[in-house]
Amino acid sequence: MRLIKYTHACVRLEDGDRVLVIDPGLWSEADALSAAAEVLITHEHFDHLDAGKLIEARTANPALTVYAPAAVAAQLGALGDAVITVAPGDRFTAAGFPVEVVGGKHAEIYDGLPGCANVGYLVDGGLYHPGDSLFRPETAVETLLLPASAPWLKLAEALDFVRAVKPQRAYPIHDAMLSEIGQSSFDNWVNLKGDTDYARIPVGESVSW
Repeated sequence: MRLIKYTHACVRLEDGDRVLVIDPGLWSEADALSAAAEVLITHEHFDHLDAGKLIEARTANPALTVYAPAAVAAQLGALGDAVITVAPGDRFTAAGFPVEVVGGKHAEIYDGLPGCANVGYLVDGGLYHPGDSLFRPETAVETLLLPASAPWLKLAEALDFVRAVKPQRAYPIHDAMLSEIGQSSFDNWVNLKGDTDYARIPVGESVSW
């Protein structure tokens, strides 16, 4: 499998001619969706969901399918039957990859907000994208996409999360709000205390396993 990192929370998974994209938001590059067969959306916030990009991708590829929680599906009416609603506990196959839906709620920022749905996706039996949450799945995680910076997150929580999940490897996502200094600081802490094989994937570059 090849994992390509795009800006912020967007990643692209490739295996031969199979292409699956997760969370192409407003800040992610449009080419993340090039030739994508299917897309997973964790929740409704703009940094994870750009309806315009999805509409353009669907126009280019009428076979494109988007999986998303109900609140997101309601916002994507222009895509018609291209959108499939998912909920925690669901299992399906997307772009040839087995997918399990976990979680359910967005992490709290303050005073109960934002109070919206958020699902995480376990892909291909071991890669985990949690969206905007620190939900710990029961299924073993081989590769964790680790949120690095958010209004709902502090460093100690990210470290506790990666140590609790115990992945074989971890790569940071949700990092667009960090400067280069901030990214370096986060990386140093995870390397020091994360208890896993950790590395940063520069935007547009990839890792394979």
